[in-house]
Amino acid sequence: MNKKLLYLFLFILAGCNESEKSSPNVFFSGEIVNPTSKHVVLYKGDVVIDSSSLDKNKMFSFKLDSIEDGLYHFNHAPEYQYVYLEKGDSLLIRLNTVDFDESLVFSGTGEEVNNFMMEIYLANEGEKNLIDGLYSLDPENFSRKIDSLEQLKIDLLNELTLEIALSEKAMQIAKANIVYNYATFKERYPFRHKKLSEKKEVPKLSQEFYKYRKDLTYNNKDFTYLRPYYEYMVNHFGNLSYMSCSHGCNIKDKMVKNHLHFNKHKLKLIDSLVEEKELKDNLFRNVAVDYLLKVHDTEANNKIFIEIFHALSGNNKHIDEIDDLYEGIKNIQPNKRIPDVVVSNIKGEKVSLQKIAKNKKTVFYFWSGANKRHLGNMSKRVLELSQKKPDYNFVGINVKTNDDDWKVLTKTSGFNISNQYRADNFEELTRALIVYPMNKCIITENEMIVDAFGDMYRSFK
Repeated sequence: MNKKLLYLFLFILAGCNESEKSSPNVFFSGEIVNPTSKHVVLYKGDVVIDSSSLDKNKMFSFKLDSIEDGLYHFNHAPEYQYVYLEKGDSLLIRLNTVDFDESLVFSGTGEEVNNFMMEIYLANEGEKNLIDGLYSLDPENFSRKIDSLEQLKIDLLNELTLEIALSEKAMQIAKANIVYNYATFKERYPFRHKKLSEKKEVPKLSQEFYKYRKDLTYNNKDFTYLRPYYEYMVNHFGNLSYMSCSHGCNIKDKMVKNHLHFNKHKLKLIDSLVEEKELKDNLFRNVAVDYLLKVHDTEANNKIFIEIFHALSGNNKHIDEIDDLYEGIKNIQPNKRIPDVVVSNIKGEKVSLQKIAKNKKTVFYFWSGANKRHLGNMSKRVLELSQKKPDYNFVGINVKTNDDDWKVLTKTSGFNISNQYRADNFEELTRALIVYPMNKCIITENEMIVDAFGDMYRSFK
């Protein structure tokens, strides 16, 4: 179908009356200006519903039969955004990837709730700096400011419902998009306020401050993949765990310093309060990834944590991912030989990391051609460290860049070419070396790991 006919078709569909919206089919299509990928992929939660290739006019289209009403999201790599779909919708979008979110406009049947949620999303993004400046306020004034911002959005939603009849589910999701966004700021308040006020302890807040909690739910399946809802849950359980640990558990100076204890507590709270399976799985995953990747605890404590994780969430949909992460971290503990991952040098010759690190003090660092700023910073840092630490051999490993581009970037970025390698299998490298974050480095001596979670900026001061 050419572009003009498609627009005409959607215009006709958009004019259909309510009786015609009882159709079980959904038509969702659009035009993408300056595309960054050849496809658009539609998801329900983390499950792929369908994919569509862009045609010569940069158009995509989905015709969906008998779908579940609710929140979906579409991905045009590397960006994604929500779309709310109901049976009978015929929805058209237009966007420009140069300003992906700001340019996104919905038209057709179902446009009202989608445009409203997009406006709320952009307004929330624009308010972040404003709200960051409110955390220094006392609890009463902070709460009053947040409540007034929330009420402005609720009033806009109520005005929308006077113009168009939203379904009950659409109304719930649109309201949750507002309410949980502002509830998240309140969950963060005690910790941000402590930091800004430079106090030793987080403030003890009254029940009045947290009164909003009584109206919120842990178990609405339709909210599971709504970003403000999920972010609220992550912050909420962090808050609950901190407060219960610092005031109720035997921890030195009433401060949470035992990360294993704190994260065990968080897992148990989630297990006791959340019944919705997918949300619980996602929250358990968040705790596990956060603990294993960021705490860098002892091997013994990691083992205790993973045993508790299995005991509480043994049928978790993310269990294989968490087990792989745990095994990867276990294999790069201090005094263990660096994993025998094979990489390629500039000539295309295969060589193992163990051979590269043999009989030397070696620092393995990582870079990608996709992030030019990081690449430039890393090149300067490697040159600086090579001069300050001449007893170390600094070895770069490229990730996620095709071979031709890697060779060009290697020669033009100021690196020592003889110390540059490329991972042919990025997933294998990530599992084995836990490449996170990108400033990470692995310090070895004679093949043995000294620190697998070093930092190119903090580890060499």
